[in-house]
Amino acid sequence: MKLKICGMKYKDNISLISKLEPDYIGFIFYKNSKRFFDSESIPRVNKNIKKVGVFVNPEIEYLNFIIKKHNLDLVQLHGNETPDLISKIRDVKIIKAFSIDKNFNFNLIEDYMLCDYFLFDTKGKLPGGNGTSFDWAILTNYKFNKPYFLSGGIGLCNINELKGFFNSKISKHCFGVDINSHFEIDYGKKDFQLIKNFKNEL
Repeated sequence: MKLKICGMKYKDNISLISKLEPDYIGFIFYKNSKRFFDSESIPRVNKNIKKVGVFVNPEIEYLNFIIKKHNLDLVQLHGNETPDLISKIRDVKIIKAFSIDKNFNFNLIEDYMLCDYFLFDTKGKLPGGNGTSFDWAILTNYKFNKPYFLSGGIGLCNINELKGFFNSKISKHCFGVDINSHFEIDYGKKDFQLIKNFKNEL
């Protein structure tokens, strides 16, 4: 099970958290986010840690500029991006996020099979980072083979439910977990010990 830590913002904290060797570290390039990454550069991390840029309805020119500037490995799209825009993205793997509630229609995903991964987050007021989880049982309706990240309100508070999910058939195509707000000291600043404990439990 892969671990993705999203919403990283501060250089010293990024360097510290990278010592835990997560599989992915996410940086938010959405200016309305309190975790907006506005530094000129991302500090050097272990080459095995993949860098993910998170965007919400970006212009393709801005997206490609940020990919090159920060040498990103993946982009994560959290808005209403079209398959046409996604087809214009080059040189990185693509995660398409979907906001999930009990009424979500998984047939909508079929047009996005050109992506490498999906990410299922909780539908809320914000495009992401709402800090709440959805009923994972709804993922029984996911009939595709594309691997996905599980996101939304994941923390030590629901680690037992998470273990139960991983031990069920529902999680067959779950590729990794995405954590964020439940491990923060402040917006964009993560708690080393909390994440270490979570990773050990996971």
